[in-house]
Amino acid sequence: MSEPLRPIEWTGTSIRVIDQTVLPGRLVRINLDTVDDLVDAIVRLAVRGAPQLGAIGALGVVLAMVQGKREGWAPDRLASEIVRVRDARPTAVNLAWGVDRVSPLVPQGIEAVLVAAQGIVDEDERINHEIGRHGADWIQARVAGNVRVLTHCNTGALATTEWGTALGIIRELHARGVLEVVFADETRPLLQGARLTAWELAQDGIPHFVQADGAAASTILRHLVDVAIIGADRIAANGDTANKIGSVGVALACKDAGIPFIVAAPESTVDMATASGDDIQIEMRGDEEVVNWGGIRTAPEGTRAHNPAFDVTPARLISAIVTEQGVLEPGFGQVPEHRTAGVAG
Repeated sequence: MSEPLRPIEWTGTSIRVIDQTVLPGRLVRINLDTVDDLVDAIVRLAVRGAPQLGAIGALGVVLAMVQGKREGWAPDRLASEIVRVRDARPTAVNLAWGVDRVSPLVPQGIEAVLVAAQGIVDEDERINHEIGRHGADWIQARVAGNVRVLTHCNTGALATTEWGTALGIIRELHARGVLEVVFADETRPLLQGARLTAWELAQDGIPHFVQADGAAASTILRHLVDVAIIGADRIAANGDTANKIGSVGVALACKDAGIPFIVAAPESTVDMATASGDDIQIEMRGDEEVVNWGGIRTAPEGTRAHNPAFDVTPARLISAIVTEQGVLEPGFGQVPEHRTAGVAG
């Protein structure tokens, strides 16, 4: 297995990240020197993934303080810039969680906030490995022999700070010698599965196929996989989960085929202030992502795009939610509020 990929770091004056928009062709690291740089990187998905956004949110507060000190911002300006970071993507709760976790320390100065933010980065690595172990244990207790996995979008190191959530479970199965193959959905319209997940799997030498999103249901119903594992950008109090668009179709197919559908995410993704999936704000993105490809228009002029970035999977379709604290089974009535009330919001 390759060396761990660490996609974000604090340089002392800026946040250094992998620009995920140019993978897999190039591995490019860029410096985010200002709040404008950071918000732009978040919006255009140069940085992405719920756990990584939590770390980026916390480091974003540090970045705002450093820029504010350099440019002589008044306290009101600093506060408004921190809010800009917090609100850069509405569906993923972790971004706001990261900002909110360190913001109370702002009066104590840059160093205090940096220590707390770096703690979130370091903590995420441990959390990811715990998720991997819990998820692999749960799967091995239910699937005999080698395991064939389907996954959707990217939930690896590129979506976290080092290891991965859903992909962390896949890596753990691979390390145990029980992973046969991974089917990675391409993840339209921006191909995070084809560009990012396949790249991470190739780096680790994990056998895999990339398939069109439209092939996922057939792959499941033909019993070519034993389990589907995805991540989450927000988990409501009743166990409904928001994830990359296309996730709910995978869940429906798994329900019909009678195979487990697993959601893997840190406890920080649980939002007890959101009662159900009906209350989750779904980010709508621009037409150009759907009606163009590679700078070439693929739909007639005047055609509009319906481009939700996420969908919501009802708790009743979820076999297991895996966090660093263990496994809940929403399909059997276990929901986050039974254990994690007050952990995140």
